[in-house]
Amino acid sequence: MSNAHLTLVNEPKKFGLINGLGLWTLYKKEVRRFLKVGMQTVAAPVATTLLYMTVFAVAIGARRGDVAGTPFIEFLAPGLILMGLLNNAFANSGSSILVSKVQGNSVDFLMPPLSALELSIGFIGGAMTRGLMVAVVTALTLIPFINVWPDHWWAVLYFGISAAAMLGMVGVIGGLWAEKFDHMAAVTTFVITPLTFLSGTFYSVEALPEPISTISHFNPFFYMIDGFRYGFIGHADGNLTIGVILVAVINLILGAACYLLLRAGWRLKS
Repeated sequence: MSNAHLTLVNEPKKFGLINGLGLWTLYKKEVRRFLKVGMQTVAAPVATTLLYMTVFAVAIGARRGDVAGTPFIEFLAPGLILMGLLNNAFANSGSSILVSKVQGNSVDFLMPPLSALELSIGFIGGAMTRGLMVAVVTALTLIPFINVWPDHWWAVLYFGISAAAMLGMVGVIGGLWAEKFDHMAAVTTFVITPLTFLSGTFYSVEALPEPISTISHFNPFFYMIDGFRYGFIGHADGNLTIGVILVAVINLILGAACYLLLRAGWRLKS
C-alpha cells in the first residue's frame, strides 16, 4: 500500500498540465512564512529605509541641492524603495530553501507532485510578494513627507516587478548553492550590497568621473534602479530601452537556470 502510494505521488504529470492546488499551497506557504514574522520581514526594512531618509535629509538634503532637476530627497526615495525590494526578495527565496536544507525538511516540497516549473513559480512568487509588499508599504509611509507619486506607472510596475522577480530567482539559486548561512551572508555582502550601492541608489551616475560612469552602465542593478526612478521623477541617467531589454533577458536566463537546477535537484537530493 505504501509503495503504491509513493508511486502515485511521484508519477510524472502529463505535459501541459499544472498542479494548481499544489502550486497555490506552496505559494501560500512562502507568503505565510514571512508574514508570521512580519515585524522582522516587512516592518524592519521599512524602518531601515525611513532611517536612511532621515539621515540623508538632515545631513545632506538641505545642502545637496537638486539632482537632475529634482530635490535630492525626492531623487533618493525611489532608489531606497527599490533597494528594500531587492534585498527582501532575495532574502525570502534564499532563506526558505536554505532553511529547508539545513533543517532536513526539503522533502516537504520535493515529495509532493510538483514539477520544477511549479516549484520555481512558488518560490519566486513568494519572494516577489515580500519584496513588492516592502516597497509598497515603504512608499505609503513616505507619502506624507515627500512626493513619491509616480509620473510613469509603466516604468514603476515594469522595473519593480522585474526587480522582484530577478532577485527572487537569484535567491533561489543562492539557496540551492549555499550549504550554510555564512554562504548566503557572503552573497549578500559581496554581491547584492555592492551592486545595489554602486548602481546610483544614492547618487546620479552622470556625476561620476570616467571611466567609473561608463563602468556603472554594465551593472544590471543600475538599469533597474534608474528605470524605477524614472517612473517617479521622469529622468533617467541611462537608456530606458536598453534597460527594458537587458532586464528581460537576464530574467529569462535566471528563470531557465532556476528551472533546470530544481529539475536536477542540485544540492537538494544528494
